[in-house]
Amino acid sequence: MGPYRRYAALAGGILVVQVVGASVFILELFSDVLGLRHWALDWQAREAVQLGAVLSLVLGAIAGIAFLLETVKRAASVETQLQAASGAFQAAMRTQFGQWGLSPAEEEVALFALKGFSNQEIAELRGKSEATVKTQMNAVFRKAGVNNRSQLMAQFMELLLDEPRH
Repeated sequence: MGPYRRYAALAGGILVVQVVGASVFILELFSDVLGLRHWALDWQAREAVQLGAVLSLVLGAIAGIAFLLETVKRAASVETQLQAASGAFQAAMRTQFGQWGLSPAEEEVALFALKGFSNQEIAELRGKSEATVKTQMNAVFRKAGVNNRSQLMAQFMELLLDEPRH
C-alpha cells in the first residue's frame, strides 16, 4: 500500500470515528429534547464516546495539517518542475530560432507573435512601425518554412509535445 493509500485509509478511519461520535451526540440530544431518556447512554459509555470523538477530532486536525504540508510540498515540487520545463522549452525555442537563422529583432518579433500579440501591438511594444513588424514577421515565416502564425505556433507545439527520440 502506497503512502497516499495509507493516508486515505487513516483519514477514512478518523472520519468514521468522527461520524459515529457525532451520531451518538445527535441521538443523545434528540433523546433529551424529546424526553426519550431510555435511549440515552449510561455515563461510562457516554464518556467513552466523548473521548473517542475528541480523540478523532484531534487526529483529524493533525491529519489535516499533514495533508496540507504534503500538498504545499508537492505544489513546490511541481512548480520547480514546471519552471525547469519552461526553461528547457525556452532553450529549445532559442535553438530553433538559431537553426532558422533569425536575427535578434526577428526572434523578438517571433516571441511576441507566439505570445499572441498582433502586429500593431508588437510595433507599439518595440517602438517600431507596423510595416517594419510585418516585414520582420514575413522574414520569420520564410525562414521557418511556414505561411502564417498558426503554422509557426504549430512548429513550437510540436517542439513542446514531441517525445524525445532514443
